[in-house]
Amino acid sequence: MNSIAFWGGNFLLLVEIAGTAAFAMSGVLEAARKRLDPVGVCVVGFLAAFGGGTLRDLLLDHRPFFWVRHVDVLWGVFALCILAMFFMKARHFAVTERAMQWPDAIGLGLFTASGVHQALLINMPGIVALLMGVITGVFGGVLRDLVCNEIPTAFKDHRPYALCAFAGGWIYLGLLQSGQADWLALGLCVLGTASLRLVSLWRDWRLPAWQA
Repeated sequence: MNSIAFWGGNFLLLVEIAGTAAFAMSGVLEAARKRLDPVGVCVVGFLAAFGGGTLRDLLLDHRPFFWVRHVDVLWGVFALCILAMFFMKARHFAVTERAMQWPDAIGLGLFTASGVHQALLINMPGIVALLMGVITGVFGGVLRDLVCNEIPTAFKDHRPYALCAFAGGWIYLGLLQSGQADWLALGLCVLGTASLRLVSLWRDWRLPAWQA
């Protein structure tokens, strides 16, 4: 049992780090397109990786923040930003974006489940917990784009991203309401959110634009 818990915990940590790295890389790519200096690259990478979780913790008045508790992950994000500046060229951008789709989708699922879970731990109403899940999974990218003076991609590219997080949060809440174990609800929330995101990319689903 201890061995299973050890490997399970380490697997989840590795997946969380992969998701954080994917979000950080999305910030690095946007900073590279804007030709920012090293400080700008690190700030944008940080916001993309930790912005959603930090905003969630602020709204829930939860201290210390995730990146304060896990300083090694914080150093890893900064190292990733600096190394990318040295080794990534323009020809690598498209390939990197495609390679990030899997860890990005898994990261979205994990951070959505984490946001819902953190809110429920302090007895927030279901709808508030649901929104905390969406904020955790999506708002790092929103803050990244705002700092880079862009309309957030999550709002303008018409691909379901926040909607996948929203649906995944409902999976979590629905399973808890039906009496399922918390670990099962969390796991299926991650799986459902990530699967919806990957299927939407595969099928190229698009949300309708506002028709004036």
